[in-house]
Amino acid sequence: MSEQELSLSEQEEIRREKLEQLHELGVNPYPYSFDVTHTSKQILANEKELLRDEETNPDSESVVIAGRVMSRRIMGKAAFFNLQDSEGTIQVYIRRDDVGVEQYNTIFKKLVDIGDFVGIKGFVFKTRTEETTVHAEEFHFLSKTIRPIPTPKEEKTEDGETIIHDAFTDKEQRYRMRYVDLIVNPEVRKTFQQRTQMVQVMREMMNARGYLEVETPILQPVYGGAAAKPFVTHHNALDMDLYLRIANELYLKRLIVGGYDGVYEFSKDFRNEGLSRFHNPEFTQVELYVAYKDYNWMMEFTENMLEKIALELHGSTKVQVGENEIDFKTPWPRIPLFEAIENETGKDLYGKDLKELRAIAKELHVEIDKSFGAGKIIDEIFGEFVEGKLIQPTFITDYPLEMSPLTKKHRSKEGLVERFEAICNGKEIANAYTELNDPIDQRERLEEQAKLRAEGDDEAMTIDEDFIRALEYGMPPTAGIGIGIDRLAMIMTNSDSIRDVLFFPQMKPE
Repeated sequence: MSEQELSLSEQEEIRREKLEQLHELGVNPYPYSFDVTHTSKQILANEKELLRDEETNPDSESVVIAGRVMSRRIMGKAAFFNLQDSEGTIQVYIRRDDVGVEQYNTIFKKLVDIGDFVGIKGFVFKTRTEETTVHAEEFHFLSKTIRPIPTPKEEKTEDGETIIHDAFTDKEQRYRMRYVDLIVNPEVRKTFQQRTQMVQVMREMMNARGYLEVETPILQPVYGGAAAKPFVTHHNALDMDLYLRIANELYLKRLIVGGYDGVYEFSKDFRNEGLSRFHNPEFTQVELYVAYKDYNWMMEFTENMLEKIALELHGSTKVQVGENEIDFKTPWPRIPLFEAIENETGKDLYGKDLKELRAIAKELHVEIDKSFGAGKIIDEIFGEFVEGKLIQPTFITDYPLEMSPLTKKHRSKEGLVERFEAICNGKEIANAYTELNDPIDQRERLEEQAKLRAEGDDEAMTIDEDFIRALEYGMPPTAGIGIGIDRLAMIMTNSDSIRDVLFFPQMKPE
């Protein structure tokens, strides 16, 4: 006997015995296909046309559905069971006299377990309690489940309180076994459906404006486009290290150089950082670059896009997120970064040198590292005192030059750049610039980043010579943005953790 067989539970052993019995009966427990005509949602939505009535609609069309058996109520020669498919659950009525003695007595009653896939052909009717139900005329076995499905059980106390037992609620288990989570917690499926709907709205808006969806390399010889630590891998044939991209910005801007007026990409990016409610080392963002536009135009485009997403998903600009009601109605507030910091701390950081900023950080009890430059100190103070208080969608604008090496200098404010971050529910969800297209200035900025790396800032950017060469061929005025899909999905689906909006979040090995 194998080690696996020795470790089987009693339920698993029983299910495997039933699997053998199906084989002995000549029933294929894993057939190749099954033609379905309707989903549960389609039946419920069109029940008037499908409902079979001897007087008013005796010739209604038959329906063929398939899904998992999620509960059963057997009453001798007949039974009711709930069938769950990808769009919901519907009740099925099955009788021995309709489907045959072997199909009902031997297979359905004795060999079908909760979680098994079955197919039903029949007609739609209403029970005495007015529940829309499929009356089975044919029964087909589609897949045997050899592990028990967690099935919550309700118990009523003497006080009338409902207690649920055996629910699949352990967060870690749900993340590790998302396939089970999706089976037994229907609200989880809705979360991911809304995430997909959100992405579709964004894609439709960009396509409607003629922007081109593109693909750029995930394996890059030089990483750039963000301040982050990369994952490193090695290409054997070329005998060279490559990096999983931390952003796709520099490649998309190369395409603007090449002559496209608007390009975007929904990209998987990778940053070698810690895990938290808001961070996963593998994440999704959309980056968009549009020629002849600036960050003012991009602010308007962004708020219109997110307002439309809220309306499409919720029928309102207002979205409930935890205890907060967030309103995406345009226009959103626009607050300069230094003004936002001064409002919360009473400290005016504009124009302060590194020594002065270190002193202010110490006074405010903000922990900083000796390798931090001016930009990183300002960012730490903003994160400590301002970001978490910005619940309603807000644009924080006009960042210091030190924080934004890929951004065009502000046209009227010395020492600043034309950059904004969209903050919502206390977290950044988007970052955007009027893009730097001066190749001389860009080289100088990246050389400053190289100095910061030499001084110990391992998140400072590297010099990408090919990107600078591309700029030397000329890039038109351009606006660019990156929007975090995972964080935005958290807000739009009222999810507490980034892991709740990722099918398979990164986990430690079991």
